[in-house]
Amino acid sequence: MIDFSTWIHSPWDWGLLFSAAFLIGLSKTGIQGISILAVPLTVILFGAKPSTGFILPILCIADLIAVIYYRRRAEWKYILKLLPAALAGFAVALGVDRLIPPTEFKHLMGVCLLVVLGAMLWSDRKGKENRWSSRWWYGPLFGLAGGFTTMIGNAAGPVMAIYLLSVKMPKYSFVGTNAWFFLVINYLKIPVQVWAWNNISMSSLMLDVCTIPFVLAGGLLGIVWIRHMPEKGFRRFTTAVTCLSVIMLLV
Repeated sequence: MIDFSTWIHSPWDWGLLFSAAFLIGLSKTGIQGISILAVPLTVILFGAKPSTGFILPILCIADLIAVIYYRRRAEWKYILKLLPAALAGFAVALGVDRLIPPTEFKHLMGVCLLVVLGAMLWSDRKGKENRWSSRWWYGPLFGLAGGFTTMIGNAAGPVMAIYLLSVKMPKYSFVGTNAWFFLVINYLKIPVQVWAWNNISMSSLMLDVCTIPFVLAGGLLGIVWIRHMPEKGFRRFTTAVTCLSVIMLLV
């Protein structure tokens, strides 16, 4: 029998873990970006760097659920723009991991995302197209930021949300593209977490297995939610959640 007492000390700890799993499932299939709220919950339980190893298998389960349901909704031209740069972001994260404290990364990324988010909201308010989105460097820049932030702290949700919002993607294409991108990225991260950072073990995986019912429950609610959310409402709600996510990165 696996002893979880190293990490879980009370019913409150189980509640934090299951809440994080539920939010991740909800984010992957419906309420985009809300998984950023799960990151501080797991940091409270496991610590900053170890939490990336605990949360990654949960993300992978949720990604798989989302891809199974939205498998035909992805816009692959956008995914292919992002992926090569995202892999480069992995390399940058591994290279600077021991040089700069993760909190400084978090604040720097929050400032950068705040600038891009502000420009996007300004364009929407003025009824203009985002002129940056057609530039050759726009997609790869977000891919690099996404790969870097997902490797450092599983915090790439706001990066991807701002990118997909800025290219005016419809809600189902948004969710499907997001699902496929993170499925590829998160499964590629597993070997790095296991062998380079050594923060995934059999015990942590068994703890992750306990969260599957809550991931499924969140995923089901997300599917129902997006089905009843009008297109404009989806965009507004996702923008609001993304703004909250960016603020969390800044504080």
